[in-house]
Amino acid sequence: MSTLLILGAGSDMAVAIARKFASEKYDIQLAGRNTAALIPQQQDLQVRFGVKATTHMFDAAHFASHTAFYAGLPVPPDITVCVFGYLGDQEKAQQNWQEAATIINSNYTGAVSILNIVAESYEARKQGTIVGISSVAGERGRQSNYIYGSAKAGFTAYLSGLRNRLFRSGVHVMSVQPGFVNTRMTQHLTLPPLLTAQPEAVATAVFKAVNRKKNVLYVKWHWRYIMLIIKLIPEGIFKKLSL
Repeated sequence: MSTLLILGAGSDMAVAIARKFASEKYDIQLAGRNTAALIPQQQDLQVRFGVKATTHMFDAAHFASHTAFYAGLPVPPDITVCVFGYLGDQEKAQQNWQEAATIINSNYTGAVSILNIVAESYEARKQGTIVGISSVAGERGRQSNYIYGSAKAGFTAYLSGLRNRLFRSGVHVMSVQPGFVNTRMTQHLTLPPLLTAQPEAVATAVFKAVNRKKNVLYVKWHWRYIMLIIKLIPEGIFKKLSL
């Protein structure tokens, strides 16, 4: 039986992804800062789907612990999904470095730290799949969320380089651009229904795309063309827009 590791297992997207893969008989390793909060999810997966589910303490911002965390997993996972992230407060981050650092570490530095370790393991084994949940916000900086967007831009570029590096080793790396997703992280925002995915739709799309070995997944296809148009706007015009 194959095993899926979810980094940041407490989020709505992570819960949906865990359930989708468990329904396909994957064992699930749930990793997050609050392992006690993951226990109900662990029990639900085991009872509902009859798979083995385990919980593991993981803090994306505690870089020094990442090597020991991965080495301590009961079995090396076949698929690793990096879901954790933090939207943060753009205006606060402009004035408060701690908020900016939290956004950067949660969306980029922490992901690079742990995925470097996973990549080394997979490269040595000549197999494995890495899935990174990035964001369309990283495709062009906008005044409303450019610190979050810049971190996601870095993560997207990292995944692209990792994919290029690991291809010849038989390791698959997939970048996911969900667009708007109806989760707790976005509950304070007014989201357009046509462009907003549900966590379950993200999970199904990720599962199918992993099996097809897609390189980049836009959960809602519209986003590929929306972002293409946004990227084509000349900078002289773009800088005058309120986005």
